Amino acid sequence: MQGRNLIVIGIAVLIGIVAVIVANAYFSGVETRSQQAAKDQQQQTVVVAAQDLEFGTTLTNSNLRLASYPAASVPTGAFTSIAAAVKNNRVALRPIVTGEPVLASKVSGTDGRATIAANLPPGKLAFAISINEVHGVGGFARPGDVVDVLLTRPIPGEGATPNDKMTDVVLENVPVLGIDQVSDENATKPVVSKSATLEVDTVGAQKLALAQELGVLTLALRNVADQVTGTRATVLPRQLSATNYVIPAKRPAASAPALPRMTLPPPRAGGPFNQIVIKGPAMTVIRGTTASEYGVQRGQ
Repeated sequence: MQGRNLIVIGIAVLIGIVAVIVANAYFSGVETRSQQAAKDQQQQTVVVAAQDLEFGTTLTNSNLRLASYPAASVPTGAFTSIAAAVKNNRVALRPIVTGEPVLASKVSGTDGRATIAANLPPGKLAFAISINEVHGVGGFARPGDVVDVLLTRPIPGEGATPNDKMTDVVLENVPVLGIDQVSDENATKPVVSKSATLEVDTVGAQKLALAQELGVLTLALRNVADQVTGTRATVLPRQLSATNYVIPAKRPAASAPALPRMTLPPPRAGGPFNQIVIKGPAMTVIRGTTASEYGVQRGQ
């Protein structure tokens, strides 16, 4: 009987210990969640766009407003006051939609000018190339797009003809910064352009500068999500057809070399038997029993 009581007491003690552990874990979780909720409820005021801001729009008190954001979700570079945002006549360097936080990376610095240079990442250059309605993807290449740059030029070599050309891929996956004088990424209407400004590194700029002197540059529009590169290959005219038809050049018929014309001196008047006297080099031709002598011109 006494042993049974001890077992019951032991079980009760064990249940009590388990209950204490479970209770501590529960209340600890509640406390942690309460602290996180309190932290999430901490708000911070940031500057957002009161209306859609296009590229080059000057920031003013009328197109900006303040909004409360969770302190843990405030993006880097956000302004906390409108006065700081409009200081130094800042302008939008990228389109900003209504309600979007105004970030330092999307507005100009102190000069108040919307320039392409302000958008260039470190180590990148803006390089312009000449295009037309065909070489510029029919006007569908716009700022913010990504293109490949192709070069068509004559095949080098003394035996090449004007129709012997080749096409190479000079650069791949190149961002378009501007078309003509337009650098607004919201400009989506096709425009026939004369120039395209591309974002390249120093080596890329050197390649484009040289390529423009060698031949014609053409842009090929690509999907911005397609990051696959390294598929470059040179294309020659013979690769444009499934069969290699070639018309050989017509060679002129070979003609026998003309024999040099020999001028014999006139017969000496009054001479015996009108013999011909040949002065200078001569050769004798024997036909049967008759010998004839002919003068020979000296080689020049």
